[in-house]
Amino acid sequence: MKKRKLLMVALTCAAAVFAGQVRGDAAGEIGRLAELMGWKVPRSAGATGTVVADIGAGDGRYTFAAREIVGAAGRVFATEIDTKKLGELRDEVARRKLGNVVVVESKEAETNLPAGCCDAIFLRRVYHHLTKPAEFDASLVRSLKAGGRLAIIDFAPRSGLDPVEGVPSNRGGHGIPEKIVIEELTAAGLKVEKIVEDWPEGDYCVVFGKK
Repeated sequence: MKKRKLLMVALTCAAAVFAGQVRGDAAGEIGRLAELMGWKVPRSAGATGTVVADIGAGDGRYTFAAREIVGAAGRVFATEIDTKKLGELRDEVARRKLGNVVVVESKEAETNLPAGCCDAIFLRRVYHHLTKPAEFDASLVRSLKAGGRLAIIDFAPRSGLDPVEGVPSNRGGHGIPEKIVIEELTAAGLKVEKIVEDWPEGDYCVVFGKK
């Protein structure tokens, strides 16, 4: 019994350390992204903050990291298509009492964000799951303000991962070549501003601008 109790304590501690590392990684990654995209951090009362959207927010860890950076003067939209995740996100936002984090139910071909609402939009490991990229790209562009930026964080196709159903055949497996991302979003009317090849976990990050 004593050994079992010690094992449970060890597992609990390990889980806590892992959770801390995950949160730390999210904070570090979003901090780097904010700098790369030029998010404004309000320095005085009454200053206008950055409006950011996390597309495919999942459990919200990157949404909440973004909220830490934009502060009370900014706003973060968190979009999600999965009903269960939407409910959990809304519950967590309510629990944290974050009035400037807005959870939005997105669709297969539509962000459902207001037109011209965002200074910055990011998709982290989400773009390669899009089944209607042309339509979704048009929606992303509509959601950006003039001069706004879009960041795509993703990875090239990798072996050993299950294929993603319903996506275009040019993906070449689970993932998406950087070249395809650039082709599709420039066709949607955006311009490449920055490319980072050394993003964490072997990903790449492409930042686009809207005129």
